[in-house]
Order: sequence, then C-alpha cells, then structure tokens
Amino acid sequence: MHHLSRERTQELLAALSGMEIAVVGDIMLDRYFWGSVHRVSPEAPVPVVDIDNESFHLGGAANVATNLLGLGAKPLLCGVVGDDSSGKMLREISLAAGLDIDGITTEEGRPTTVKTRVIGNNQQIVRLDRETRAHVSSTVIDAVADFLRKRTALRGIVLEDYDKGFLSPQLIDAVMAVASERSIPVFVDPKRRHFFDFTSCTLFKPNRKEAADALDIPIKTDEDVRRAGAMLMERLNCQNVLITLGSEGMMLFERSGDVSSVPTRAKNVADVSGAGDTVIATLGAMVAAGASMREAAALANVAAGCVVAEPGIVAITANTLLRAVHEDETSTQSS
Repeated sequence: MHHLSRERTQELLAALSGMEIAVVGDIMLDRYFWGSVHRVSPEAPVPVVDIDNESFHLGGAANVATNLLGLGAKPLLCGVVGDDSSGKMLREISLAAGLDIDGITTEEGRPTTVKTRVIGNNQQIVRLDRETRAHVSSTVIDAVADFLRKRTALRGIVLEDYDKGFLSPQLIDAVMAVASERSIPVFVDPKRRHFFDFTSCTLFKPNRKEAADALDIPIKTDEDVRRAGAMLMERLNCQNVLITLGSEGMMLFERSGDVSSVPTRAKNVADVSGAGDTVIATLGAMVAAGASMREAAALANVAAGCVVAEPGIVAITANTLLRAVHEDETSTQSS
C-alpha cells in the first residue's frame, strides 16, 4: 500500500480546490419515508407503517458529485431528468447543495429516476423504483457533448453508470471523444449492460461481482483477481483497472504491468451504501490534482473507510480525509 502523509494530502487537496470535474451519469432522487410499525394490516400480511417524516437526498451520479464537492472540487453534474416535480426537486436540492447543474438536461416524457424507501422501526420495509432504462435521445447526447466542450477549465470526467439509460454507447463515445481531444482523464464506474463500451479510459473501477459477471469467470482467490484484472486491461485497452473487493480492499492494475494490493482501512462498518461513489470521486479528484494512481487509490481507500463507518449515505470531506490520513500516519509511526 502506498504510504500516505498529511502533508502530501494537504498539498493535493490545495491543488484540487475549485477544480472543475464533470460527473456524467445516472442522477436520481432518493426519497425516504420514516416511521414506526405497531401492527399488521388486516388487508394483507404486511406491516402498517405510521409515517413520522419524509426526506429527500441526492442519489446516483449526484452523490458522486456531492463527494467531489466535499473534497473541495467544483463538480459539474451532467445527467437527465424528466419534466416532472421530481426533476424540479432534484435540481433544487442540487443547487442548494452547491452543485453546478448547467449540465442537467430535461427530456420530455421521461420520468426522473426516483427510489423511494419506506423505513419502519429503523428497518427498510420496501423500496419503490420509478424509472425507465430507455436510452436518451440524440438531442440529449449533443447537449452533453456541447456542455463539456464549452468548459475550458475541465480537468477530469467521471462516468457513473447505474444502468438507467443515460450512458448509452453513443453518449459514452461522445464524452470519450471530448476527453481525447483535450487529454482529460476519464474515470469509469461501470454496470453490466455497457460494461465493455468504456474503452481507452484512464481508470476502470468494477467491483468483484461486476467483473466476475462480465467476464463470466469466478473471482474468489487472489489469483482470480489478478487474472480478471489482466483480462480487463487487455479487453478495454484502458490505462488502469481498480477492482474493489469489499472487506478485502482493492487491487490496482497499471499499464506498466505493476499490480498493487490496497488492504481495507475500514475498522468499523456501519453502512456500505455509497462507498463506491466515494471511491470513484476520490480517485478522480486526486489524479486530477496531480496524484499518482497509487496515491489516489490509497486515498480513495481511506475515504471509503471513513464513509462506511457512518450510518446512511455519507459524503467524504477534505477535513475527514485529512484527519484519517493523520491518524493512520501517527499509528504507523508509533508501531
């Protein structure tokens, strides 16, 4: 694992401050109904939830943007919403959070992706999804490409795929073309449908299950992971592959042929939700700020360890990351 220091981390965070990084992907609204359960419905054997309150949060690619914002970057959120009340609310919440939403496009007739969770006695009872996975129109693709071309200060692009139809092969190609023209690094968090469409990216970050399903091979042992990484490097012709392994950490494959194991940092795990978003955001941010890929992977690992220690979906912040690096550094020096 690459050695991290508070001084180097501060240097990178200072370089990152205000830097424009685009997050292009499936944005969604997370809606929660919170309540308590005291009885079973007489209509069917299901719990009756007495709702106490309701809350809304940014989900999907918008959560990646929130993590970038917390680190000090200036994220540009690019996605699609419907011409509906949920789309309006998603824009309002994004603006209130401090995100640049000029890259969000509205598509007539398309519902905004909304995931509604009903929580009773602090346990999820049911999740309701309102979405379409149909690919966006050429008008939306052209709007995204034009938006990215006009941002002359853009220093990085994160492609965040949740398989909701925004990242079609045509849109991926359009974004990669803009990135290639201006030598902008591209970081990819894939899903199955378009897994092998992200060729020639800077970094490709699947988790163990995604890689195993896409390659149709078991990935259980350390040797399996190494084999999968080599296969992905060859098939995607990308510069780097990072396979996340849950409690076993991550493994980084570089174009040079170097392979690095990044052990997990998490000491307490309260909730793994959103950890992948934190990893890809931190990776993109640190590389754009001047970090080596190994430095970025190590910092992303620390950031993930911080957010999984908190219940619910929590974004990393510069102060939290600095504190964690300092704790690790102090612990290493004293041991």
